[in-house]
Amino acid sequence: MSDSRISSLFALEPLKTVDTSALHTFLASNKKEFNRFFPITLRQNETIQASENYILNKSEQIKLKTEFTFALKTNNTVLGLLILKKLNWELKRGEIAYCIDKNYQGRGWITRAVKEITSFAFKDLGLKSLEIIVSKQNKASIRVAEKSGYKWTKTLLKAHTPPNEEPLDMELYEKSNEK
Repeated sequence: MSDSRISSLFALEPLKTVDTSALHTFLASNKKEFNRFFPITLRQNETIQASENYILNKSEQIKLKTEFTFALKTNNTVLGLLILKKLNWELKRGEIAYCIDKNYQGRGWITRAVKEITSFAFKDLGLKSLEIIVSKQNKASIRVAEKSGYKWTKTLLKAHTPPNEEPLDMELYEKSNEK
């Protein structure tokens, strides 16, 4: 993926160490919203130093092609994360996870970014299928998956356990590379 994509409103690019403070601020200011579905990411960014280490780790994962983490940014401010993860190179399959700042929801930015990551995964990485796993209660995330061309496949029983909660059923959306 080129260094920066999407539009004049925002960019989608790999995290860099210059993003350390912006990443930390983004996650800290959305902690309540992200705690349920991004608790590990939050834990990995509890301090500025931890955020720098997170970025260095994510940069290494991109080099090794084990995971791709991108920042959704505007004016050098991190507004969201898109993560291409659980890559299975034998099956040519992966999963996309995403989150956006509560103040920037509803603008279509995540949908556009998911479409871009999907294109990158299919065209540049040669993946054959991708999945998005969402909570049935997260109507906005379901709309992102559907608007990005992903189709509901099935309910995954007890697929995610948020901190201090019982396991939740999750909805699986999938998209295959048409080629």
